Amino acid sequence: MEKVRVQKIIAESGLCSRRKAEELISDGKVTINGRTCRLGDKADPHTDVISVNGKRIGALPREKRYIMLNKPRGYITTMMDEQGRKIAADLLTGVEERVVPVGRLDRNSEGLLLFTNDGEFANEITHPSRHVSKTYRVTIDGKVSEEQIMRLSSGVELDDGKITLPCSVEVLVDESERTVLRITIKQGLNRQIRRMCAAVGLQVGRLRRTAIGGVKLGMLKTGEWRDLTKEELRILRAAIGKSNTRR
Repeated sequence: MEKVRVQKIIAESGLCSRRKAEELISDGKVTINGRTCRLGDKADPHTDVISVNGKRIGALPREKRYIMLNKPRGYITTMMDEQGRKIAADLLTGVEERVVPVGRLDRNSEGLLLFTNDGEFANEITHPSRHVSKTYRVTIDGKVSEEQIMRLSSGVELDDGKITLPCSVEVLVDESERTVLRITIKQGLNRQIRRMCAAVGLQVGRLRRTAIGGVKLGMLKTGEWRDLTKEELRILRAAIGKSNTRR
C-alpha cells in the first residue's frame, strides 16, 4: 500500500485530530517502528508500528463503514458501561467492523446517531470549528411563548455560563398541553438542547434528533441501522468542507 503521512494515520485511528497529531509529532511523542517520527514522515498504516506516548495505535481498517442508527430512548452512546445499561452499539447486529459513535446522544434522547471506523471523519464531524448542523424535534410540556422562542433562537446563557450560538427555532405543533419545536443548532455542547430549554423555563418531554449536516433520519425505524449512501457521505463531507466522495 502507498505510504501516507503519519498525522493522517493517527487521525484516522480516532485518537485525535490531524492538527493535534502534528503537535504530538513535533513534541517527539510519536514513533514509527521504534524510531522517533518527524513532521513529513510517511508510513504504511497496515504494516508499520506507530506508537503515541509509547502506546501502539490500532491498525487502520481496510474497509471503512459509515452507519446511521435510529437510537431508541434508554440507550447510552459509550462503548462500555460498568452499570450494565443498554449500549447503542449493541444494536448494530451484523456489523463486523469496530465502529464507534460520532458524537453523543444522551440516554433519554433518541434519533439519528452516526457510527464509523473512520477516525478522521468522526473528528471532523464533531470538531467545534466545523459548525456541522444538527436538527432536533423537541416536544415541550405546555405552551411556548414568543419571547421564549426569541431567546432560544438568539442565544441563551447555560448553567455553566456558556452562551449558545444563534440557532433556528420553528413551531411545528402549537397546542394547549404541548408544543413541538424544530431546533437546528451548529454547536455540540453536552445536552445542549435540554439545557437551552431549561434556561428559558421549558420542560422537554421528548427529544429526537432528525438530521446531521443535511443527512436526514427519514423513515428508518427505531432500533434499526443502515449504511450511509454515497450521496449522504457527499453531503456530510461538504458540510465539513471536504469534496472527496470516496467511501
